[in-house]
Parts: sequence; C-alpha cells; structure tokens
Amino acid sequence: MDKQPAGRRQFIKSVVALPLLVSLNNTSVGGLAAAGPPANRLKLSCNLYSFNEPLMSGQMTLDEVLTFCAGVGFDAVDPTAYYFPGYPALPDDSYVYQIRRNAFRLGLDISGTGVRNDFTLPDPVRRQAEVELVKKWVGFAAQLGAPVLRVFAGLGKELTPAHTREVVTGWLVDALRACTDYASQRGVMIVLQNHADYVQTADQVLDIVRRVKSDWLAVNLDVGSFKIGDPYAQIAQVAPYAATWQLKENLFVNGQEQETDLNRIMRIVRESGYKGYLPIETLGKGDPRLKVPAFYENVKKALAAAG
Repeated sequence: MDKQPAGRRQFIKSVVALPLLVSLNNTSVGGLAAAGPPANRLKLSCNLYSFNEPLMSGQMTLDEVLTFCAGVGFDAVDPTAYYFPGYPALPDDSYVYQIRRNAFRLGLDISGTGVRNDFTLPDPVRRQAEVELVKKWVGFAAQLGAPVLRVFAGLGKELTPAHTREVVTGWLVDALRACTDYASQRGVMIVLQNHADYVQTADQVLDIVRRVKSDWLAVNLDVGSFKIGDPYAQIAQVAPYAATWQLKENLFVNGQEQETDLNRIMRIVRESGYKGYLPIETLGKGDPRLKVPAFYENVKKALAAAG
C-alpha cells in the first residue's frame, strides 16, 4: 500500500516525466530531433605569418606573439614550423613543450602548424626527402598539440613540358598518401593548402584530395590564393573539404586584387557546415600589432552577422 503523501508522489511523477518532456519538446513530428546537430562551432585563430617580419627579425619572440594574440581575444594560434629555432631541423623538445604550456596558460589552443615543402621536384630522391621532411614535422605537430599540419603542392619551377599535369599530379598523390599514412599514426591531419603554386584552381585541389582518398587528408582553404576566375565560387566548391582556413584581407577576382567580402565568406563557411578554427592572416606592409586586431574585429563582426 502506498503511504507516501500526495505532494511527494506528485513531485516524483514530475521528475520522472521530465526527461520524456524534454525529449518530446526536442522531437519533430517525424520523430527526429528537431534541434538537430549542435550549431556550427567556429573559433578564431591567428596564423602567425601575420607576424612574420617581427618574428624573423627578432623584434618579437614567439612567446610575445602568443601573449599579444591572447590579449586580442583569439581562441587559438597557428605557428608555422619555421618560427621555431633551427628549422628545418627539429627544435628541442623542451622548447616545444614550453610553447605548448605557455599557450595553454594564456587560454590559447594550437589550431595547426605548417612546413615548407615541394612535391613537384622531378628528382625522385629529392622528392622523397620532402616527404621525409613532412613526416618529421608531423611528429612535431603531435608534440605541439596541433591537429593539422599544412603542406603545399610545390612551386613546379623545375618542371619541363615533358612533365605533364597528369604525371606531376601522380607525384603529388603518392607523396600525400605517404604523408597521410604516417600522420594517421600520430593523430595529425595533413591539410593541403591552395597556394597559387602548382595547384591554382579548386578543381586541381579537389582532384588531388579525391585521388588520395584518405580521412587524414583535407584542405587548408586559403581564400586569397585562388587567382584565376571567381574566387568565391571556388571557395564554395572547396569548403566542404576544408579542415582549416586562412582568411585574408584581400583576394583576387579574375586576377585583380580587391578587399575580401567577409560577409560572403562567412555565409559560405556556414552553408558548408564547417566546424572548427578560422585562422586569419594579415599580409603586406604595416605593423601587425595594429593590422591584426583591426582584421580580427572585422572577421568577428562578419561571423556574428552570419548567425
């Protein structure tokens, strides 16, 4: 016999029913969750090439740049490998861990890092050396806590007419397969950056990515490096394959440099379903301590406007 007071019984019923009520309130007529997946989670990062001049000249240290970026309000930073002492040799583990610790204490994630490489070299021995360079810095990325390592296709400066695009694309695919196979063992993604080098169009980028066919290869979508045709159309085409970005102040429309329409870019980002870091990169003359915060605010406003 139930001897619990009526008030207590009513309370228990309401608590038991609460999960069901929440479930029903979040369920559509068709039985699927109306809320769907969480809203796109986008975080702003600073690609430290923005500070290339003061970093390379010694005007600022890497730690000073991290502190500056934290003060601006960035969620993360992307320090390229050649800002670490000794590049292309690996830095001391202690220095890598010092930077990782300092970033953590400043509230900054490491959104990625990158190397200089060239997979278009005709000499297979030199090309293999470039693969080994990338593999070496995959280990560095894992130590640093970087989820992605940016790589290039290459400049193609040593190619002759005998080296057809089909042949060179085959080299790129083979090199990237070797790199991604290795990177998958270290928990690091390889991201191919469109850099207006040998790879110049969205079709060329996607042809390579689809041929490699690896979950550990994606695109670092550089909005300022599609210099042929309509960049916005090409950005939209590549966006679903992006694992990270580079947002720049200017891009090229039919080869003509003009200010980036950040609102349009953010709509593309949202429509692609991208979730993750949006690194910004300022280029050209001017003090990055002035340029970076100004561009950060512009990107932040565009991101907010995109909803």
